[in-house]
Amino acid sequence: MSLGKIRILIADDQALMRDGLKTIMELEEDMEVVGTAADGRETCAMVQRLTPDVVLLDVRMPVMDGVECVKSIKEQFPQTKVIMLTTFDDEDYIINALANGADGFLLKDIQADQLLEAIRNARRGQLILPARVAGKLAARVAEFLELAGPRRKKPEQMAGGLTLSAREQDVAALMVAGLSNRQIAKQLGLTEGTVKNYISVIYEKIGTSDRSTAISFLAEQFPDMKAHLPGR
Repeated sequence: MSLGKIRILIADDQALMRDGLKTIMELEEDMEVVGTAADGRETCAMVQRLTPDVVLLDVRMPVMDGVECVKSIKEQFPQTKVIMLTTFDDEDYIINALANGADGFLLKDIQADQLLEAIRNARRGQLILPARVAGKLAARVAEFLELAGPRRKKPEQMAGGLTLSAREQDVAALMVAGLSNRQIAKQLGLTEGTVKNYISVIYEKIGTSDRSTAISFLAEQFPDMKAHLPGR
């Protein structure tokens, strides 16, 4: 049984991109572009008004970014398929977008025929991940499994009841040693985004969002922190 035309909303802050995508899709007999939006807030409003089948959503949108936008859409319209579009194949965007309900993630250098097929597949309920993006996601999962493996050190409890996991200890020790996020990432073989995630967790456990305050706290409460430097 035919499901009728796929009703599509295109959301991108670049008019040329919106118009180009619209032209490509309106040449397809099974597709209809019901609207275009230039920012995240406008996108959410148009989804409420137009209830499209598929939203093509740029990650980096003004007013409300794409990750926040997809979260809002999925909370109100879980049946709407949302495919994230970006020129950035950073795994942090992949994780955040998928965690907030995105149905796929495509790079803007994709071929037109592949994009059209991805839209059709998304409507059928298939998760859309090109090989490069899937590889990034697989690497992140592998890293998570390594962190959770039995060979890792046990969590260590500091003064005041603060507990750090093995990898958090590594990151905290390098913070106390004065390394930047980029240097920590290089030292531990992680991405900068992953290091930022660990530091955010450390901040939350300490109860601060200030790096110097966190470092002072760690150095005071855990005076032998340097003994935890990776490789020692």
